[in-house]
This record gives sequence, C-alpha cells and structure tokens, in this order.
Amino acid sequence: MRKQVQFRLLVVRLGAMGDVLHALPAITALRKAHPAWKIDWAIEPRWLPLLTAEPANAALGAARNRARPVVDQIHLVPTKDWSRRIFQGQTLSEIRALRADLRAAEYDAALDLQGAVRSAMVARLSGCKRIVGEAKPREPVAKWLFSERIGTTGRHVIEQDVELASAVAGDLLSVAAPELPVDLDAEEWCDELQDLKSANWMGKPVVLIHPGAGWGAKRWPPARYGAVAEVFALRGAVVLVNAGPGEETLAAEVVAAAGGEEMATTVACSLEQLIALTRRVSLVIGGDTGPAHLACALGKPVVGIYGPTDPNRNGPYGSRFRVLRNPESRQDHARRDEPEAGLLTITPEAVLEAALELMLKELQARRSREQAQGQGPVWEAWQR
Repeated sequence: MRKQVQFRLLVVRLGAMGDVLHALPAITALRKAHPAWKIDWAIEPRWLPLLTAEPANAALGAARNRARPVVDQIHLVPTKDWSRRIFQGQTLSEIRALRADLRAAEYDAALDLQGAVRSAMVARLSGCKRIVGEAKPREPVAKWLFSERIGTTGRHVIEQDVELASAVAGDLLSVAAPELPVDLDAEEWCDELQDLKSANWMGKPVVLIHPGAGWGAKRWPPARYGAVAEVFALRGAVVLVNAGPGEETLAAEVVAAAGGEEMATTVACSLEQLIALTRRVSLVIGGDTGPAHLACALGKPVVGIYGPTDPNRNGPYGSRFRVLRNPESRQDHARRDEPEAGLLTITPEAVLEAALELMLKELQARRSREQAQGQGPVWEAWQR
C-alpha cells in the first residue's frame, strides 16, 4: 500500500462540526504520510469551511494550498435536506448526480469515519469494492455495509479514527495536528473587530465563551457563564460570547449576567469567521460543542464543562485543556432540554480556577517575551 502512489481515497464524514474536527487529525496524518495520494471527502454543505475556503468545485484539478490544505476534491452531500424531501424528484436527481461523481473518481477505497447507515450508504454509492469502517460503529447495522471491519482500541474518537486511517494505509500512523483552511475574507473581517484591536493595542488577553451546545442537557446555565465572564472582565480581559445560529438569546443572557456590554461582547459570525477569530483568542470556555473542539484543533487552551457526554471519548484532545465533569454524571445522549444534574454541580469558581491555571501559563510565557522586548508588566493583575 505504501508504494501505491496513485491511490485514490474517499473519506466519508458528513458532520457534525465536532465530529469533522475529530476526523481531521487522522486524515492530516494520512496526507503527511502520503502526500501524492488523491484524498477526497464527502461532507454536508454547512461544514465545508472546515475543509476549504474555496467553493467546493474549485477543488477539481487545483493544487492544495492554505485555503484547502488537506483534501483534494470535495463532494457535498446534503443528507439533511434529502431527509426533509425524501420522496421528491429533486432528491432522487441529486443522489444520482452524487453517485455519478463518486463513481467517476474510481476510488480504490472508501473510509467511513461516521459509522452511520447514511454515511455507509454514501460510501457504497462510490461503487468502491473496499469500504473500511469500524467493527463496532455508532449504528451497528452500518457494519454490514463495510467490506473491512476494523477493531479499534483507542479511548478517544480521534485515536479510533487514526486506527482506521492506518488500516487503509497499511501504516502505523500517529495523531497529527489538524490543518484548517485560511479564509482571507474572514481574516480581514477579524482584523477589523474593535474588541480585538483594543486587546492587541493594550496587550489584553481575549477570552471566548461558547454557551451553546447541541441540546439542553449539555448546556451549562448562562448565568454561570456570565459570572465567569464578569470576573475575567474585571481582571482586564476582553470577553467575547459566541452566538451560534439560533443562540442569540442565549448569548445575550450571558452578556446580561456578566454586567452588560461593558463587560462582555456578543459575536455572531460565520463558520469561516469563527475559525479566524479562534486563531486570535487566548482561552476558550465551553461545553461539549463544535466551537470548543475547533479551539482544540487550533491548539488553544480550552476549559471544557461536561455533563452527560464522555470527555474521554469526545472531549478536548491534546495537552492545553482542563475538563470539569462530576464523576456521578450519567452518560446519556438523550436530547433533554434541562441541564444534566451533574453538570449543575460545577460552579463558576471551579471553572475560573481551571481557566486561570491555563491562562497563567500562557500569560507568563507572554510576559517573558514582552519583558525581553522592553515592554511593561502587562499581566500583573492576573497574579492576584
């Protein structure tokens, strides 16, 4: 396998945000090990910016670059739209067009990193004889659509994905730092944010809070996020509160609990802009949510506040993070509206302690650099 230079691989990981980010280290490792391989990806349209800052069809025949650092061609697979109009002629036409595109690529293997029936069906549409997936996928029925079922031993999903990629390559791959696209328009937007300009001018750290989550049981109360934001603001940090789609009211509640717009600022942005913004912050605080996983992928310090989901499998990965979770929290993926009971035992004081522990390491390193450049002791307030 290692000597097969013209190998053509289809990666299937349709969504969601955190899951795509968890798959990227494995595919980045595969790309580094086999730079000449053709590696394509099938993904839901809304998550396209995690793979490229170019239009999807710009990948055809174009060289990889900063805007599309890992993959070659990208296939958009709007399965959520299809499920809403499953019996319409347009849906059938789009599926046929996808099938034709996949088969035209003549893939040597398809790698299903989602472990769901719909992702396995997309892999099958390629007509590829070699379809690789996990022996115990998330949806057990999906394994019957795989031609190769790989047993994994890693605890974290990132480690499991690397094992699957290794099985495709015939190599023993290691987790690689994921490479994310650079969108120049988003970078320019970020450079014009007044809060970031002020933080850069005054040498202040920037704390980004993500109060949202996929469902209510994973969502720490906004009043507690607000309490944390207030302390950081009083200590001199610039505090930004991300308002994801449909989370504007939630972000507003956090800002109000922090003491208003003088203490924290709501930021609503596109996914491309969120990537650019996260590159510029000093610390990220949030629950089990895609933006927090994005911060980990970009190597930012992260405080993860966990309840019903298992951080050992789906949590922050690497070395620059702290996870808070009550050991008595019940592991449960039920889409309940109310926060999980164990999640509510986590206090703002505990989050602040974890955050400041991470921040002090970052601030001390920056202070050393500033002192070496003859600048003043910007960070003294953080020591008190």
